[in-house]
Amino acid sequence: MDIADYDVVVLGSGLAGLMSTYVIASAGYKVAVISKVFPTRSHSAAAEGGIAAYIPGNSDPNDNPDYMTYDTVKGGDYLVDQDAAELLSNESGNIVMLLESWGALFNRQPDGRVAVRYFGGQTYPRTRFIGDKTGMGLLHTLFERVSGLDKVDFYNEWFALDFVTDSNRIVGVLALQMKDMEPVFFRSKAVVVATGGMGMLYRHTTNSYINTGDGYAMALRAGAAIKDPEFVQFHPTALYPSDVLISEAARGEGAILRNAKGERFMTRYAPKKLDLAPRDIVSRAIFTEVKEGRGFPGGYVVLDLTHLGEEYIKERLALAVEAAKSFAGIDAITEPIPVRPAQHYYMGGIDVDITGRNPDIVGLFAAGEAACVSVHGANRLGSNSLLETLVFGRETGKHVVEFLKNAQEPQSQYQNETEKLLDDAYRFVKSESGVHFGEIVNKLRDVMWDYVGVFRDEGGLKNALSEINELRDMAGKMYVTDKSKVYNTEFFNALELRNMLDLALVITTSALERKESRGAHYRTDYPERDDDHWLKHTIAYLRGNTVEVTYKPVRMTRWKPEPRVY
Repeated sequence: MDIADYDVVVLGSGLAGLMSTYVIASAGYKVAVISKVFPTRSHSAAAEGGIAAYIPGNSDPNDNPDYMTYDTVKGGDYLVDQDAAELLSNESGNIVMLLESWGALFNRQPDGRVAVRYFGGQTYPRTRFIGDKTGMGLLHTLFERVSGLDKVDFYNEWFALDFVTDSNRIVGVLALQMKDMEPVFFRSKAVVVATGGMGMLYRHTTNSYINTGDGYAMALRAGAAIKDPEFVQFHPTALYPSDVLISEAARGEGAILRNAKGERFMTRYAPKKLDLAPRDIVSRAIFTEVKEGRGFPGGYVVLDLTHLGEEYIKERLALAVEAAKSFAGIDAITEPIPVRPAQHYYMGGIDVDITGRNPDIVGLFAAGEAACVSVHGANRLGSNSLLETLVFGRETGKHVVEFLKNAQEPQSQYQNETEKLLDDAYRFVKSESGVHFGEIVNKLRDVMWDYVGVFRDEGGLKNALSEINELRDMAGKMYVTDKSKVYNTEFFNALELRNMLDLALVITTSALERKESRGAHYRTDYPERDDDHWLKHTIAYLRGNTVEVTYKPVRMTRWKPEPRVY
């Protein structure tokens, strides 16, 4: 097996991975960036509506970083580590102006300042945007910056299989080149996991097909914990029936949610914030309207832009117009858009502190959606995700540089370890008969949607656990039909399923254990938030087929829990 030596391996080439790479490589260290796709096809490009920021002299005169932190803490239903939220707010303006100086073309106000729009849960409008293609604009800008560094090597269309460790210390990553399935051991002193989310666990998701929870599962198998795995966000406005995202920017610009009776139903659920309440509240409101018979046949409501005017809609919401026309045959200028909730984001992630460092494995770092700092708590506010990737991607990069100053060089080739990991992976696809992996994927996605979705209860979660364990047993007998070694996507899809099954078990077990409702975790059998017993982070380890759940305190600085009303 070939060995490639680097100071750091970064898994994922979205905004968090690229920002970490930029900082580390600029300090003179050699970095390998491993990605399943070409960097500009990373899922960061799918973020549409904007990036939150308080910019002195360029924000609402009544706004300040403390309000931004408060909004984040309240939006996260007080499960947010408040030192992380303060850092996010205080660095927000700096990071946006940095990206602008690198060439990001933000929309402007008439007086030349960077334009702003409201997003859900914000006291003042502070979301900066590049039309409704903000993620794509930022990703291209950052990729251009990083791709010019001579200390960076990109390994595009490679599949990271597992971490290689020695006595709870990272010594590298085992990866396969997707074009020919050849394995390579990337030996390194540190690894930054920036692999993004896990939306493909759910039947309905706005995520791309690459979001299969790979980084989380690799960390679990290596012995690291996932923090707050039960908290899964559902975006209220996915296009019906395709689940293509209709950005929160639409509601930020004044679009209105209506039921089949034409009512602006958010007056019942969030009388002050209305359509711009946080996403968990709006998603539950939509499903409640449908359940109580006020939705449209098929289970959706509509998002009405028509009163905004053609010129304004095309200037600010061009992607929404294009998506509605292409995937639903709807002219959003004159017709309301059919929408329903779909899985969108994962607040849980690899357990890290404010430096991006994991406490279980020396040399393991994580940033972006793959990490749980926790800056989003139980529910992420819209436009905080792009900001998190850049702020904590940079913070993680800085602390990796500090770590490398005294890090030990991995000495051996670790051939036995890499061969064992390779055998474990091939075990999932060697069978000639049994159950096709696609059947297991479809069943898993149905189970997660039906029982571990927007509404949860004990009976449903126990059913989900039983079915997930059955699917894990079935996976031991699964097969793929393609036996070639040339771009065998079926083989890699099967390996992604292994990751999805590991993560599904952890999510569901943790959701069953948390006997309260908080943010995106809503238990119909425990409908109230319970700060006396559950104001704490879930810390979950995967021990074979068993999930070990412990807890740790939320880091609180200035903001005490209060009723979360909008």
